[in-house]
Amino acid sequence: MTRSVRPTKTEIAAAEGKELPDIITPGLRLLFCGINPGLYSAAVGHHFAGPSNRFWKVLHAAGYTECLLSPDQDHELLARGYGLTNLVERATAGARDLLPAEYVAGRQRLEAKVMRYRPRCVAILGIGAYRTAFADRGAALGEREVGFAGAQLWVLPSPSGLNAHYQLADLTRLFAELHRALAAGG
Repeated sequence: MTRSVRPTKTEIAAAEGKELPDIITPGLRLLFCGINPGLYSAAVGHHFAGPSNRFWKVLHAAGYTECLLSPDQDHELLARGYGLTNLVERATAGARDLLPAEYVAGRQRLEAKVMRYRPRCVAILGIGAYRTAFADRGAALGEREVGFAGAQLWVLPSPSGLNAHYQLADLTRLFAELHRALAAGG
C-alpha cells in the first residue's frame, strides 16, 4: 500500500516489533540485507523509508537505478534484479535494541533464504551486524573471500542516518564498487 502522508508519532511507536515482508524472487543479481526495519519503515510498510535513511539516494548515485526511487517504489527493484530483506525481522528504534542472539538467528534465516532463492550476491548493510551475525570480529568492508550459501558475499556500511561514520559520498563510493563488480561479472 502506497502511503502519501507521514505516519503519526503514535503510528511510529505502534510499529515496534512489526515485520516488513521481503522483496525477493528467485535468481536475483543482488539481495540487499539490512540490519532490521526501523520504526518509520515498519509504520509505512516500505524498506529504508526513514526520512534520514540514505539507501535510495545511494542506490541512484551508485548506478543501481536510473532515477531516484522513493521507498514506496521498493518493489520496483525486482525488475532490476535486486531484492530486499533484513537480518533481524522485528522493527526497533535502532540496531542498539537488538540482542546478539537475534543477529545469529537472523544469519540462519538469511542462509535459508539464500539457499531457496539463489541470488548471485548478498550484501549485508552494516559491518557491526555482520561481525556479530557471522562471528567475524575482524571483518572489513567489501567482498568476503568466502561466499555465503552459494552466493558472493559483500559487507557494506548501513545507510541509516544514525550511521554517522559514513557520509553520502563514502556510501556511494562503496556501493558503486559492488555495482561495478556485479557489472563485470564478479
